[in-house]
Amino acid sequence: MSEAMQYQIEKEPFYQAQANEIALYEAAYHARLPVMLKGPTGCGKSRFVEYMAWKLNKPLITVACNEDMTASDLLGRYLLESNGTRWLDGPLTSAVRMGAICYLDEVVEARQDTTVVIHPLTDHRRQLPLDKRGELIHAHPDFQLVISYNPGYQSLMKDLKQSTKQRFVGFDFDYPSEQVEASIVAMETGIDLTTAQKLSQIAQVARKLKGHGLDEGISTRLLVYAASLIGQGINPRDACLMALVRPITDDHDISATLEHTIDIVFA
Repeated sequence: MSEAMQYQIEKEPFYQAQANEIALYEAAYHARLPVMLKGPTGCGKSRFVEYMAWKLNKPLITVACNEDMTASDLLGRYLLESNGTRWLDGPLTSAVRMGAICYLDEVVEARQDTTVVIHPLTDHRRQLPLDKRGELIHAHPDFQLVISYNPGYQSLMKDLKQSTKQRFVGFDFDYPSEQVEASIVAMETGIDLTTAQKLSQIAQVARKLKGHGLDEGISTRLLVYAASLIGQGINPRDACLMALVRPITDDHDISATLEHTIDIVFA
């Protein structure tokens, strides 16, 4: 099996379009433009990238960025072996060579001195310098770079530089409307639409508390978790407490408010 095949998405991921983002992404890909996705946690950014990689029939290499990630983690490093040293490509370098879509998830979590290595790939040069090897890689014609982050968690210490942002075309993602979200939850988990609608109602209430006791509202991902528990025969109230309340707050008053909402919705 070729290296690219192991990153190929064989089964169609379920994705419910919100507007014309599929057509817009296809246009960006065919123009080989780097793409930036912005939106809250669990709203479908990663699923969208997976769906588009499947639709375009391109391998997808995903990197979950974190504050300890170094440039070597992206580019590669020399490994010491019994018979000498061997170079091992990092995920970004592999994607550049094979013509994959490279998705840097939550890119603002990475250190700024790490993210600058992507700059030569995001303009007309489409090149990746490997200083440790003295090599300059010209990106495969099919290569595309995609990054994502949550603007709700932006701070002066964790934000992309303007010199980085202005190298990308951007998509704004948000949670779906109540009706669309319910259909997504029902499709993902197989629960009935009425129950899915009730879960979405609870999420709508929680999202209004963002900035008033909650750092982030209930995500569509958490609704899928709650629905999955209900599908396993768990009482809806217990499933909601487990999936929708406890993961997002430790505040007693906020918890009580959400519990009250659950009791009303599932009364």
